[in-house]
Amino acid sequence: MKRARVVAQHRAPDRPAIRIAPGDQVTLGERDNDWPQFVWTTLASGLGGWIPSVLFDRDMGLATAQRDYDTQELDADIGQILTLHHELADWWWAENERGASGWIPARAIDIID
Repeated sequence: MKRARVVAQHRAPDRPAIRIAPGDQVTLGERDNDWPQFVWTTLASGLGGWIPSVLFDRDMGLATAQRDYDTQELDADIGQILTLHHELADWWWAENERGASGWIPARAIDIID
């Protein structure tokens, strides 16, 4: 398992995390300016969030999810040590020393082993 040191503070956005599962029908909108691999995804419930576009069967409009995904981001402070689980679209699913998990951008961490 890889570990990393946080080199730039990261805070989750002030909106609820959303989850998708294979077969979920969603509506895809605009691409993110800073993270062009991400597309604004709206669930049938009306909740939305940024999800990597590679997880869907098309690029825009009505789409079907092909894999599980959770938009939960991990709050992290400079100097914290995280355990890294897997990477997708320049973000890592990470876990802190207290056991909290979520996504953190690769540019906010330095891998140490």
